[in-house]
Amino acid sequence: MIETFDANDPEAVVTLHEYPSGTVFERHTHPRGQFAYASTGALKMFTDLGNWVVPPQRAIWVPGGVPHEMHMRGDVVMLNTYLDDGAARRAGLQARCQVFEVSPLLRHLLEAALTLEPSAAPGVRQRSVLALLVDEIGAMPELPLSAPLPTEPRLARACQRFLEVPTQSVSLDEMAEWANMSRRTFTRHFHENTGMTFVAWRQQVCLLEATARLSHGVSITDVALALGFSSSSAFTAVFRRNLGDSPARYLAKSRAGSLF
Repeated sequence: MIETFDANDPEAVVTLHEYPSGTVFERHTHPRGQFAYASTGALKMFTDLGNWVVPPQRAIWVPGGVPHEMHMRGDVVMLNTYLDDGAARRAGLQARCQVFEVSPLLRHLLEAALTLEPSAAPGVRQRSVLALLVDEIGAMPELPLSAPLPTEPRLARACQRFLEVPTQSVSLDEMAEWANMSRRTFTRHFHENTGMTFVAWRQQVCLLEATARLSHGVSITDVALALGFSSSSAFTAVFRRNLGDSPARYLAKSRAGSLF
């Protein structure tokens, strides 16, 4: 559902929607920036510049006017906060997509904002709740849950092929062949386009896919093997090194404290 706004709307508008697993929103834009919080379930999002995963109890910022596509992994309860330009600037949000942690206070502010009645002359409570909501969004730490996509057409085609079935077992030489480039040319252009080596990018994409699958209830062992890790312990070590927790602890934290 694409929301519409007018000049009389407050600086932040919060909505709640529920989506069954597998729901896909094809490429679209919003006139306002969208701070999408997954209370339950996980989101995968794609733009021309990258792909992102939003585990349960996290949120993604999508600037206004940015074309994006969203996929629901698991049944998703989503609270969207649509921010006008002034509120987005006050929160320090960037002109790029970002995934954020969500504090208990922010969750409760989202819940409170849902109960506010639209008004042409908002009262003290409404102004205070929305002002604190915007300030708390600005205090949230960004999370490393994205992978850039190259714009060079041959690299883009190879990366899209990889994204269809991500696995650690795809080698640099295979990717170079998919891009119809020599290994050396592929390596140079890939780093120039993404700022990452292919090996680091491959690992990041696999971790994003792992996070989405784990949030959907797939076991750690099955995820590790499906994504080409040599063992569940090897996968756990990479996961902990990049995301700061073991997969089990990360998911436990994701599932704790859901409002709905």
